[in-house]
Amino acid sequence: MNKKYIKAGNLIDGTGNSIMQNKGIIIDGDTIVEIEDIRADLNEYDVYDYLDKTVMPGIMNCHVHLTMEPVGNPKVYYDNVSDVELVVNTIKQLDAYLDSGVTYIRSLGCPKYVDVQLKNLIDKGSIDGPGIVTSGPVICMTGGHGYYFGIESDGVDECRKSARTVLKNGVDCVKIMATGGVTTDGVEPGSPQLTLEEMKAAVDEAIKAGKITATHAQGRTGIKNAVLAGITSIEHGVYLDDEIIDLMLERGTYLVPTVAAPYFILNAGKESGITEATLRKCEVVAIPHKESFLKAYKKGIKIAVGSDAGTSYNEHGKTYYEMKLMSDYGMDNMDVIVAATKTASELLKIDKNYGTLEKGKKADVIVVNGNPIEDIDVLADVLAVFKLGKKVR
Repeated sequence: MNKKYIKAGNLIDGTGNSIMQNKGIIIDGDTIVEIEDIRADLNEYDVYDYLDKTVMPGIMNCHVHLTMEPVGNPKVYYDNVSDVELVVNTIKQLDAYLDSGVTYIRSLGCPKYVDVQLKNLIDKGSIDGPGIVTSGPVICMTGGHGYYFGIESDGVDECRKSARTVLKNGVDCVKIMATGGVTTDGVEPGSPQLTLEEMKAAVDEAIKAGKITATHAQGRTGIKNAVLAGITSIEHGVYLDDEIIDLMLERGTYLVPTVAAPYFILNAGKESGITEATLRKCEVVAIPHKESFLKAYKKGIKIAVGSDAGTSYNEHGKTYYEMKLMSDYGMDNMDVIVAATKTASELLKIDKNYGTLEKGKKADVIVVNGNPIEDIDVLADVLAVFKLGKKVR
């Protein structure tokens, strides 16, 4: 039998609509063909009974560093890991995402196009894994944030060529670095790096190729420049002010807040191998980071979930912590779930097929014990995962 029938005691469809009770999801191959009141005669189906559980769309994480190990100093890891070990470790991360109910990720900063190659293997069915929106290496200024997993580019022409290079290598998203950051020594988070003109050159190439863009941005000038350049999403978004938020609303720019990133660094502390410079910078940005997220949420900015997984002590497969922090900081639980499903799929431009549980959508489905609208903590324990209709966990 190819058709599956999922009995859902509680159903969250990801659209933001109220939770529904006692629904049946009919899956034919990889596609949802009907959602209905549960029927009695189910002889023609493989039946999965979750009448005492909650069924919802697979979670999406829109900001991960797929090849990065969450150690104290990621640069040291990259400097010492072999190509073979890098790939083996990364395949383990794919399993961690599926195990935790994450069925789609966006890889934002990946050396040697490992994400592109793994996506191709997943799409061919050679290995299991979440869907991947790829970016390959980031585009940054010489010595800028992320230079050790990026393409250093100075001036408009070099940035344009770098964008064309990553696009030639098959990426789905072009990532550029608008400001300094916390984890790169010698740069400061609030400091602008690539100029408006440099970013616009890269963004224009992505637009011509029909691809989305993202930028690491942790300072007012850099964020504003990126929005003016036409960026699809602001990552981190520290030091947002009303002017920038209004500009983002006008341009339809998304925010991926990654509030878990500073949380895990500060929680690990100085005995963990994290550099003193990283800890110092993180202490400076942590509160403005939280405040910027809340301000953007209250003003109606489109927010998608992304955890910055792979940064120091920010483990792959722990997307739940990002969602919990967003809830703890004041975001409504249903809004958090929509940010991890519907809005995330819209950001990634895959909403035609993914992001919600509706007739005609691909069957990326997870099951949890309890009601995450009432208690977001239930997302920490995912009981079952269906990827493209196949039960993989």
